[in-house]
Amino acid sequence: MIGIFDSGVGGLTVLHAIRQNLPSADVIYFGDTKNAPYGEKSREQLSALTVASIRLLQERGATNIVSACNSVSASLAISLLDAFDLQPNQLIEMVGPTVSTFRGSDARVALCATPATVQSGIYQNAFRMIGKDIQAIPVPGLAGAIEFGKGDAEIETAIREAFSNVDPASFDVLVLACTHYPFAISQFKNVLGASIKIFDPAHAVAARVEKQFWPREVGDGRTTFLTSGESLQFKMLVERLFPDVPYTIEIA
Repeated sequence: MIGIFDSGVGGLTVLHAIRQNLPSADVIYFGDTKNAPYGEKSREQLSALTVASIRLLQERGATNIVSACNSVSASLAISLLDAFDLQPNQLIEMVGPTVSTFRGSDARVALCATPATVQSGIYQNAFRMIGKDIQAIPVPGLAGAIEFGKGDAEIETAIREAFSNVDPASFDVLVLACTHYPFAISQFKNVLGASIKIFDPAHAVAARVEKQFWPREVGDGRTTFLTSGESLQFKMLVERLFPDVPYTIEIA
């Protein structure tokens, strides 16, 4: 069984992409809605929350893990492989699949993410390893606005303020390095222009999941959602993204 975790609703975008590639896989998803958002938490807080999330997924039967939270990928203070006796082929995070997509590309890349992800430098360093320098733009408050179902105007304001000193002509593609951000693509286009090219890492991660976990992960297509607290926004987005997928939602 594949276990996926995120701070809340953002990882649903990753699960949606994975479901398109592996419709028969059994999946358990944990959204830590009680502690969302993760994007402005400390490394120590993120480490503790990550340990708890993976432990929960393993207790519920997950053998392969997807970290669908860029802040977690960026800020872990421990080795997940050592802490949970996982093999490298049992864990997938967001950074590697995203950066590898641009290997050999001449595109000028801008990347927007939570403050925690940008401050960590993990994407900047990973892109340098493939010979590419990028613009990294923190967007304070955006993940939280999406997580808690704020209106379009508030979401657009967060984007507009973050990009106030950024020239859209200075990059060819914008990487959304927070799994919440694809829910705001229309607002990004309103601010940066309808022709802006946007890259959603969920598809790169889903391709990596298929390559790494198939055919081990062939099951009955069962989907279980766990949350750490009640969230109407979570339920609404599950209904919207998975209208034809049988599922259950539980509070863990």
